Amino acid sequence: MTIAINRPRALVVRAPGTNRDSDAVFALEQAGADAHVALLSEILETPSLLHNAQMLLLPGGFSFADALGAGRLFALELSTRLAAELTAFVAAGKPVIGICNGFQALIRTGLLPGANLKAALGPNDHGRFVCEWVQLQPVSQRCIWTAELDADIHCPIAHGEGRFVCDDTTLASLRSNDQIALRYSSPNPNGSVADIAGICDSSGLVLGLMPHPEDHIVQRQHPQFIRGHRGGIGLGLFQAGVRHASQL
Repeated sequence: MTIAINRPRALVVRAPGTNRDSDAVFALEQAGADAHVALLSEILETPSLLHNAQMLLLPGGFSFADALGAGRLFALELSTRLAAELTAFVAAGKPVIGICNGFQALIRTGLLPGANLKAALGPNDHGRFVCEWVQLQPVSQRCIWTAELDADIHCPIAHGEGRFVCDDTTLASLRSNDQIALRYSSPNPNGSVADIAGICDSSGLVLGLMPHPEDHIVQRQHPQFIRGHRGGIGLGLFQAGVRHASQL
């Protein structure tokens, strides 16, 4: 079900090696946005592509082949060449979401808590790449993406560096400021502290998460659909972001 309101323009950033941009566009379009893909190099050359958008999505994949660490070069390009623009984007009240590799990039840019490595995404505790379906519990009322969600989301994960780690002080801050956006309600697949699957910034506008809700937007995308599985789609998360962006 799409939202019968003004369709905000959503920008999906394609960096070398990202591969979930088409899934992200589908999710955003189904949620009611007017979604467009732009190469990272195009945005660096023409920042007006970012200025003219009301939403920003950093998709998953293996940006720059995960050279020097997952999401590191993606984040380096963003933080060294678009830092002021990204800060202004959020300051203008525009929502941002980073999924999997995009989450790793947001942590490294500082748009999400991660300064001085007090929070980071490290290798899975079992040392293996994990690809399976998980269940997510929306937690944060501060986060504009999750505040109105009341049902768990079922969606896949696919990552080798998805274990959220932070020191005790940072964890206490995330809890007290309601910045833990999503938790694994199924067994923790990577050893993330406190079962954290996603966090938001202090404004609630910027969300980063490791799982892929954009890959379960319609019921038939679930592998157990033909066996009767229903529910748990991720569409509501994207609809929440679109609702906020449509008011700008």
